[in-house]
This record gives sequence, structure tokens and C-alpha cells, in this order.
Amino acid sequence: MARLIFGFLCLLLPALWAAPRPKLLVAITIDQFRYDYLSRFRPHYTGGLARLLDGGAVFTNAHYEHFPTVTAVGHATFLSGAAPALSGIIANSWYDREAGRQVTSVSDDATRLLGVAEPRSGASPRRLLVSTLADELKMVHGSKTRAIGVSIKDRSAILPVGRMADAAYWFDAATGNFVSSTYYFPQLPVWVEEYNRRRPADKYLGQSWIPFDHPSARPFRQLPTEPGKAFYDGVERTPYGNQLVLDFAQAVVEHEQLGQRGGTDVLAVSLSSNDRVGHEVGPDAPEVRDLSIQTDRQLGQFLSYLDGKLGRQSYLVVLTADHGVAPLPEVMQQRRMPGGRLPERAVVQAIEDALTAKYGGGVWLASKSAEMPYLNYETVRQKGLALEEVLQVAAEAVRRVPHIARVYTRSQLEKGRFGGDGIDLRVRNGFHVVRGPDLCVIVEPYWLTDGSGTSHGTPYSYDSHVPVIFFGPGVRPGRYHARVAVNDIAPTLATYFEVETPSGATGRVLAEIFTD
Repeated sequence: MARLIFGFLCLLLPALWAAPRPKLLVAITIDQFRYDYLSRFRPHYTGGLARLLDGGAVFTNAHYEHFPTVTAVGHATFLSGAAPALSGIIANSWYDREAGRQVTSVSDDATRLLGVAEPRSGASPRRLLVSTLADELKMVHGSKTRAIGVSIKDRSAILPVGRMADAAYWFDAATGNFVSSTYYFPQLPVWVEEYNRRRPADKYLGQSWIPFDHPSARPFRQLPTEPGKAFYDGVERTPYGNQLVLDFAQAVVEHEQLGQRGGTDVLAVSLSSNDRVGHEVGPDAPEVRDLSIQTDRQLGQFLSYLDGKLGRQSYLVVLTADHGVAPLPEVMQQRRMPGGRLPERAVVQAIEDALTAKYGGGVWLASKSAEMPYLNYETVRQKGLALEEVLQVAAEAVRRVPHIARVYTRSQLEKGRFGGDGIDLRVRNGFHVVRGPDLCVIVEPYWLTDGSGTSHGTPYSYDSHVPVIFFGPGVRPGRYHARVAVNDIAPTLATYFEVETPSGATGRVLAEIFTD
């Protein structure tokens, strides 16, 4: 009898230990949220960030291992685990040689925007060349899995959930509506049209953004009293922008019954207001501190809603940021640190001057993506020149520009002719052989080509170091100090949900966080 009981328990206990996986993955990105915001403002966190920090698996040394560190690339990496060299998402926008024009990471002339009165081109994930975690779930579970992205920005809503997503919605500052694209459906769902008719953003007309801990202080921003583009754009640059997205995400859960239908659903939420504000004032400004704290409180309310709607054991949260940000150069100079501003045309001017001096006049550049130039191959061909030689001349000219740290040519990257330090690796990971520029230009730390405010995009730690937190059933809480990559998130989730690893993922499984 004892042997029978023992045998029965051996069969039963593994089933008891293997807790059912949650029915909803909530993938949260806070746009332009440096890792150190978690520690700098921690005493004031009492909501969602506090809950994740106290009860989640917190990776303190997570980085992006690509260049450039910008919104589209970060959002594409999040749930695909793929570097730009594989994903094809190399920047927010780039020069498409075949089309002969600039394109964005999600622009798609074959689609139309839904939710606006006048016809406009839409957006889609068609430029994404790899699968995401949501795609892999849908390949296994079909219609039992629903995947939906929500953000202020189109690229931030579209790219995390991938090509098989059921929907992506973003906020249109021209109309004040949440919009989508005919890529997903021929017209907006009825519930979304009704949601827009209620004009959710208009409740903030004339509102002031007041510091949370100084209610009598001068407002950070006073919103217009009349609806219109100036007002809706202003909303995006306050905590109200994040609240709009979270309110809409809650409506998505309600109307699409996410986490309530028996399958495993994916809701990707990206909070863009932190980026809108951060570009203007920099990471040391009181506005960034206040917005971070208000984001914590808004996330707390959203998680409390999920608790009540689904139950605490019914959803898994993974939180990250798409990139960090550089301090204002003027602030760094006050600190007696390096930093400053380069003329925006410094790189382009150096190339044009050098090539004209050596080879004669002509249209030498077809376009550029940020500081990344695309040479005009037709001019090179007409003059009977060797492209590699022209690239070398251009690169040497850019290297002579003050405060340029490194310059990589297309030939150099294609042939792997460079060293092997961390900067080299990130540039190589970011270079796509078809879509990439002809020169990859790296400025010195803390230097910007922007005339005002601040930005991001470099391979340096202030742009690459971001939060990575897992929170939910089956996750071992704690602080994990080993260096990891954001690319590790997707394979970890694939293992957690027992589906195939996304096709371009380059990271490892963070098995140390699993409780079973």
C-alpha cells in the first residue's frame, strides 16, 4: 500500500507543481526611461513600478546591444529578440534605395489610416523581417491568441506585436482619435469608433500639469482650452498622454476580452509621453522626475484594474524601455564633464567638401538617416569611381570632424574589418546589408547634433541601459545583477509560454527567474 501511495504522489506532485500559465502577457515599454530612473526616484514610487520592483525579477544591468538606440529599433527588439541586422528595423526612418525616398519603420502606402476623415497612408509591420513572441503564440494557438498593441506612436504600437497581430492602435494628434490601419481590418471596430466619439482626450482641455508634490507651484505645462492639433500634441507632452494610452488599453481588455477567452493573449502597451517630455528638458529636469513618479502611479492603477478583472495569477508583466537618453550638454559642461553640440550639417558638409575636392562637383549624397549618410551611387557610377574608395575618402573626412569618435564604412561592416569591443559589436548588430547606410558615424560621449534639448541613439550606456522586469506567476522575485540583453526577453517568454523562439532572436533564456 505504501508503494502505491508513493507512486500516486510521484504522478500527482509534478502536475501540482506545474502551475498553469497566465492567460495574458502585458508587455510594457516606457519610452526613454533610463534604468537609473528606477533608483533615483524610488523613494517616491508607491504604485506600479514599486510593485514590480518589490515583487518582480529585476535585472539591474540590462542593455541594448545594437546601434542606433532609437524608438523603432527598441520596440522591434523587445518581443522579437532580434538585432536590426536581422529584423530590418534599423532606425525610425531610413533611405529606401529601391523606392528612392525616405521611409519610416512602419510606413505602408498599401494601407490606409482608419479613424480619420481625410484619406491618409496607413502603417503596418511589413518592414519587420522576423517573428515576435506574439506571432509565435498565434502560429501555435491560432485565433485562441489575440495580440494587440497600443501607444501614442504608430511604430510603438505596431512593432512589438508583430506581423500577425489582430490590431494596433495609436493616438493621432491631428484628430484626437485612436487610429489604426487597413492592414488589420477594413474599418475600425465599432467599440473603437464609439470610444473616439466620446472624445477621451478633450477632458484635459485647459488642464495644467502640476508637480505631484508641489500643488501650488507653477505648472510645467498649461494646455490650450480649444481642441486641435496644438492641444492634442500638448497632451502627449504631459502625464495625461500616458493616461490616455492606459485608459485605452483598459478598454481593449474589456472589449476584446483579453485574458478571458481561454487562450494566451498579448497586450503591448508603450507609454510615449516620457520621451516627448524628455527630449525637451533632459533627464535631470524636474519634469522628468515628476513624470516618472506619475507614471508609477498610473501603472499602479492599471495593474489594480487587471487584478480585479483577471486575478493576480492570470497575467504576466514584462517591462522595459526602448532606449535611454543623454544629459543636456549644457548641464554636462556645468559639471565639468565632456559634452557639447555639433552643427547638424557637420558630417554631411565634410563629406560633400571632401568628395568635391577630390572628384569634382556632383550630388554626392542621396539621403541620410540622422547622422548616417547614403551616398548617391549614380554619381559614383557616372564618374567611373570605385565605391569602396569613395567611401574611404568620405569616412576620412568625417573622422576629421571634431568630436567624432568612430566612422565605419559599408565595406568595412560587410567584410567584418574592425575590432571586437562593445561599440564595434553594437554597430555590427545594427547594420542591415540592404537597408543600412554607407557610413555609420559615432559621436563622442555626451555630444549631440541637436540644436536644443537632448536626444539618444548612441551605443553608450546612458542610451543602452534600461529596465528589464518580469512580474507574475512562475517568476522568482529578486534583483539580478549579471549583465543581460533586452534580446533575452523574447526567448525567455517563448520558454515560459512553451512556444518556438522568435525567428531572429539572438538572446538567451533567463532561466534563473523561473520557479519551476
